[in-house]
Amino acid sequence: MSEPTILLDGLGMPESARWHDGRLWFCNWIEQQVVAVDADGKAEYFPVPVEQLMGWSIDWLADGRMLTTGEKLRRYEPDGSVTVLAEQKANELVLDAHDNIYLNGADFNFAGGEAPKPGYIKLVTPDGQVRQVADEIQFPNGMVLTDEGRTLVISESFAGRLTAFDVEPDGGLSNRRVFAINLGPDGICLDAEGAIWVQTGGNGVVRVTDGGEILQHIDLPENRAPFALTLADFNGPTLCILTSEWHADDSIADNLDRLRNGPRTGRILTVPVSVGR
Repeated sequence: MSEPTILLDGLGMPESARWHDGRLWFCNWIEQQVVAVDADGKAEYFPVPVEQLMGWSIDWLADGRMLTTGEKLRRYEPDGSVTVLAEQKANELVLDAHDNIYLNGADFNFAGGEAPKPGYIKLVTPDGQVRQVADEIQFPNGMVLTDEGRTLVISESFAGRLTAFDVEPDGGLSNRRVFAINLGPDGICLDAEGAIWVQTGGNGVVRVTDGGEILQHIDLPENRAPFALTLADFNGPTLCILTSEWHADDSIADNLDRLRNGPRTGRILTVPVSVGR
């Protein structure tokens, strides 16, 4: 496998990677931007009204309107206005084919060093109803829907595992089980064969199957942590790795302070892969 190459750098903290409308899109935390970049590294930057510096994500409804999480769930209208869909704080999100929105989060101050509390997954239906569909998630992070939307897989970062649920006809989640363990999952992505690209917890990413078999492994340089992953079509299937400088020997607070107030070390790395979206 090829070594990762830099597509874009000088970013705050790139997160929530998505492939949309022929470009890679992501959240540029700290700078409070959504960014779209093409295969040549040409980028567009869009400011967003998310109040919190970190812990928010993007995705799109079937009609092309963008959503952001954060302290609220917002929808961006064609005329440039912004609609609040739910007064629900959330981190990551994923949508099914019917525009049901799965949100996750946890009610504690991670950046401020507060003791962790288990998190949740909540469902927002197209009519605006919000209900909790899973609890006791150990720091919920990236989510994917697989098996034609019949299975939801979530990163439990503090548990070091990917956890799977069956998706019920009404959008509820059941049959909780382990997809893979001994990882350090954050923002994840699914490929066309049902395998998931996920973080190892250090400076590596792996491609793993249901059951935990590791098919491929990519290491990044020391002090370079991968926070989000997605598959793009940049002249062929391409894994996009969103990274920032992160020192394993430093505290979380010190690392976050460096990202907020120090040099902009965020980068987008790309690697050609054999299996695409």
